[in-house]
Amino acid sequence: MKVSYLYKKLEDKKAQCQTCSHYCILEPGQRGICGVRENIDGKIYALNYEKAIAINIDPIEKKPFYHFLPGSYSLSIATVGCNFRCLNCQNWDISQGFKSVKEIPGEKISPKEIVEMALKHKISSISYTYTDPIAFLEYALDTMKIAKENGLKNNWVTNGYFSKEAFDLIYKYLDAANVDLKGFSEDFYKKICGGRLEPVLENLKRLKEKNIWVEVTTLVIPTLNDDEETFEKIARWIYENLGSETPWHVSQFCGAISWKLQHIPDTPVETLERAIEIGKKVGLKYVYIGNIPGHKAENTYCPQCGELVINRINYHIHRYDKNGKCPKCGEDLNLIL
Repeated sequence: MKVSYLYKKLEDKKAQCQTCSHYCILEPGQRGICGVRENIDGKIYALNYEKAIAINIDPIEKKPFYHFLPGSYSLSIATVGCNFRCLNCQNWDISQGFKSVKEIPGEKISPKEIVEMALKHKISSISYTYTDPIAFLEYALDTMKIAKENGLKNNWVTNGYFSKEAFDLIYKYLDAANVDLKGFSEDFYKKICGGRLEPVLENLKRLKEKNIWVEVTTLVIPTLNDDEETFEKIARWIYENLGSETPWHVSQFCGAISWKLQHIPDTPVETLERAIEIGKKVGLKYVYIGNIPGHKAENTYCPQCGELVINRINYHIHRYDKNGKCPKCGEDLNLIL
């Protein structure tokens, strides 16, 4: 356990967690929505500190990051816990499955050991992923600081529901974030995710303002967020608030591996292709398909002349760019190398 970095003491040994945008007020003995923060005698503790539930070496494209260190590998780390309860969750066993038990599962690995592992394998970045890193803020932040000291990059794969207080703690150490923009209505966020849309949009703006590289992912779920109006709203918001260079990943939903939406069929490829058309029509330079290996929309093409500049098949990456420029016309491809 570790005392939470962000909480406020209240009367009668109550305490308000200030780690994410839920701002849970907890009675003694009560845990927050994330399932990993508990009020113990008036103080909030992170119960998952140094308890890694998953640690793997992944292609950076698996996160997905397509414009940040393309073709590299990243050390991916997670604990249990999540501040959302997305019905479509595909990692529900570690985000939700533990919440009915008292003991927090995980293997003891220190932040220093995580960084040493990345250095040993000559990996250029650490990704805080699988569940939401805000659930293990203290663990992530302590690791990020050591990683920075050793020349490594830090990447968050997140639902974007962290608090402003948390953002102020992490942004100096954060190099890139892939943020799930899961839908574009408060109703969708409330019913499907257990949260609100507005804090996610505000945090996307904060990331952009601090020049942290941002990519956006939308898992397209049939009947829930697969209409053209939603696609256009998301694409236009990205274009107007984050910039035309911001990659947008539209990914296929697979009902069979979801938490509570097994009855919904997989997203038709044609629906994803329509989202790509809409995104490009709005003005986004880079709109990608996700979870459809071998589809041409996994590739990066020069937005100026259409030249193939990065070819992707099953995480096998072939780059044809010249130091982030199109080899044919010299256009800047907005790659972080």
